[in-house]
Amino acid sequence: MAGDPARNLMMSRKMSVQEPPVLHGKIGSLEHESPVRASILANVDKAFDRQVAFLSSLVRCKSLRGLERGVQEVVEAALRERGFDVRRVGIDRALIGKHPAFSPATIDYDETWNVVGVKEPEVAGGRSLALNAHVDVVPAGDAGRWSLDPFAGVRAGDWLYGRGAGDMKAGLSALIFAMDAIEAAELSLTAPVQIQSVVEEEVTGNGAAAMLHAGYVADAVLIPEPTDETLVRANSGVIKFRITLSGVPAHPREIGVGVSAIDAAFRIMSHLRRLEHRWNEEKGNHPGFPDVANPAALTIGTIAGGEWPASLPSSCSFAGRIGFYPGDDQHERVREFERFVAEAVEQDEVLRSCPAPVVEWVGVIQAGYALEPGTEAEASLARAHEAARSAGSSLGSAIMACYLDSAIFAVHGDIPSLVYGPAAENIHAIDERVNLPSLLRVTKTIALFVAEWCGTRSMSIK
Repeated sequence: MAGDPARNLMMSRKMSVQEPPVLHGKIGSLEHESPVRASILANVDKAFDRQVAFLSSLVRCKSLRGLERGVQEVVEAALRERGFDVRRVGIDRALIGKHPAFSPATIDYDETWNVVGVKEPEVAGGRSLALNAHVDVVPAGDAGRWSLDPFAGVRAGDWLYGRGAGDMKAGLSALIFAMDAIEAAELSLTAPVQIQSVVEEEVTGNGAAAMLHAGYVADAVLIPEPTDETLVRANSGVIKFRITLSGVPAHPREIGVGVSAIDAAFRIMSHLRRLEHRWNEEKGNHPGFPDVANPAALTIGTIAGGEWPASLPSSCSFAGRIGFYPGDDQHERVREFERFVAEAVEQDEVLRSCPAPVVEWVGVIQAGYALEPGTEAEASLARAHEAARSAGSSLGSAIMACYLDSAIFAVHGDIPSLVYGPAAENIHAIDERVNLPSLLRVTKTIALFVAEWCGTRSMSIK
């Protein structure tokens, strides 16, 4: 289809299509025509060293929040080289508070954008697919504690090290090279395919929200987050907050008349542990979550306070996140959090003597989602997963007590959203690394899944 790619993709979900001369059916299954599968898998193997080199180049791009331009330019060039129709999709701050998929942000987005590459089929008839990965990464912390430079992208044996190697630049490389393998097997797809390289997943989810708002939808979404080669059955809803405490400053000789804002902050943190416990007690009401140790998972990620070593500090601010359950209204959870903080202050004599704390919302405010069993997308991925392994293995599933961009597409777009990717260790920690044999298997799985889901025909068919 000609014209605007986003509009075309929206239409592809609604229009009836003619049956094309699709050469291959259940490409991922063990019953399909084996030479086709063998060709796709062999081409993943042939290109894997190039894939690892490409992954290293992505890791070397220090794509911290607001600094994603470099990595997006690398992705943009890679997609153009492969014949995708490539566009940049910006994030409109005016949509925050108006469109339900967007969350509060603390930065402008003038130098931040998504990259999307679209390939339309010559003959349409299959099911459209969005392949999504985020390129933003969390800070590396003290580089001196890493075994290797956190942004060197160094391979050591079966592992590739670096911040973002697992979460989730390896997954992005799998998407691109899976598509390469299909083309190298001289197959063309019979449905539109997108590769979305998005920002802001680690903070707000607004990158994925911008893709949805711009109309980049499909019949299914696949996001290769590091999941140890299992399918995410559900993920937690998440809200991110900042609380600022004002103390009663004083000189050390008059310490009895003052209140340390830092001490007050720690008192609030202690109270929030009770809220975490309360929300964790609800897990028995949600399928799959009783086996999750801490689905609410309160974390305090940053703290800053004080003005002078020899004074009781006047102010202290800390930020963190807390989780809840699929089906919960995230805005009601926000209100519950605010009520809890107000009640905790009222019941705490020390906190009552200080100005009221200020609660702000500084990141993702998003519901969780659950992938209902039995979707055609899951069945297709399961066949691909089994077929990509010489010994064969059934596709397992797991609960993730964290935010995932899949929630944007599932909750706000009503799109089946599959989260499935390679094994990785130490994500968000020291010596993050991705397992390369696992990445190879996942790339093969994704290639087979794309081929089956979208449908294929030989390039020789005209």
